[in-house]
Amino acid sequence: MNSTKALISAALFATVSFAAGCDTQPVKANACIPPQGHDLDVAVSQSKSDLSDVCSFQFNAYLERLMAIAESDPKPANKEKFSEFLLWSNQAGLLSKQQAKSIYNRYFNVKYVSLMGDYNNCSLTCPKQQEVLANMEQELLDKERGLVKISRDTGSYQRADRLLKETELVLEATCTACGAN
Repeated sequence: MNSTKALISAALFATVSFAAGCDTQPVKANACIPPQGHDLDVAVSQSKSDLSDVCSFQFNAYLERLMAIAESDPKPANKEKFSEFLLWSNQAGLLSKQQAKSIYNRYFNVKYVSLMGDYNNCSLTCPKQQEVLANMEQELLDKERGLVKISRDTGSYQRADRLLKETELVLEATCTACGAN
């Protein structure tokens, strides 16, 4: 009887040990949760770690959170931090080179991503003049966030604002001239 009891105990111990050994992967408690806090450097580091792992599908949420963190401590150096993060995102295969460049320019550059191409062309721009201007106005809001609220670069923001106004005048003149022909 003791040998049967010992055999059952050994079998039960082996089964429990085997079952417990199956789950050797630690569970990541904050899997794919964008970083919290106010330190942009720490948040960028956590974002890179998470996005390199299994969270690449959450890239936009991570980028949005990094921007919110940067807004809580605006400074010119933040522009470079986002440039480096977007460069890393391209090198890690999360974004194409064009996507990374487009995101950076949309928020941190004077030139407009929404105005790529020849906007002095009647047949391309005039039929959608209002759409082009609406897209540029939306982009100016993004530039305000990146240039003013994140990196305190009001000079560049003012140039972007002027460029929008100048483009509006050029488009109006171009489309008026096109209509006269």
